[in-house]
Amino acid sequence: MLKTFSEALAKIEMAAAATLAAAVTLLVLLNIASRSLGMAIYWVDELAIYAMVWTTFLATSVVLKKRQIIAVTLLVDLLGERSRIWMQCFSDLMILTFAVSLMLLCWRWLEPATLYSFDFDIRAFQGDTFNFVYSEKTNTLGVRKIWPWLILPWFAFSLSIHAAGNILGSLKRAIYFKRAAV
Repeated sequence: MLKTFSEALAKIEMAAAATLAAAVTLLVLLNIASRSLGMAIYWVDELAIYAMVWTTFLATSVVLKKRQIIAVTLLVDLLGERSRIWMQCFSDLMILTFAVSLMLLCWRWLEPATLYSFDFDIRAFQGDTFNFVYSEKTNTLGVRKIWPWLILPWFAFSLSIHAAGNILGSLKRAIYFKRAAV
């Protein structure tokens, strides 16, 4: 079930990343055209940056899920099959540890339970916590920065799902290898 959910999530993330990458291209072209005509549209730069950041986080989650990251395999290539399997388990565990740590940091940063306790009253929340994450606005778009920043908790969540699925697969492979060796 976790593997199926992870696969579906990866497909959604890749579709969103592809759409955002296309949007970045169009925004850059719009920026070039508007500047060459002497009528620069200033918010286009900021929107392109946020779209690129979202693209990067979404694609990174999928790349880590599919284990298609750039890696130096010098040490792993020297190991036997059993050791390679356990190194993969260790790598998956480190990615899961990072993802869960990032999720905890996002929880502390965004303080959703505290915001809920104030009935989502942002001013009361800010007055009590001095956390202005929900009201700070972007420079040229004028939207609250929380919207582009929401990619961080999303990334932490999706990477946790992908890493948990990968570690289960690695452990199954390790157990199968151990049984086959006996």
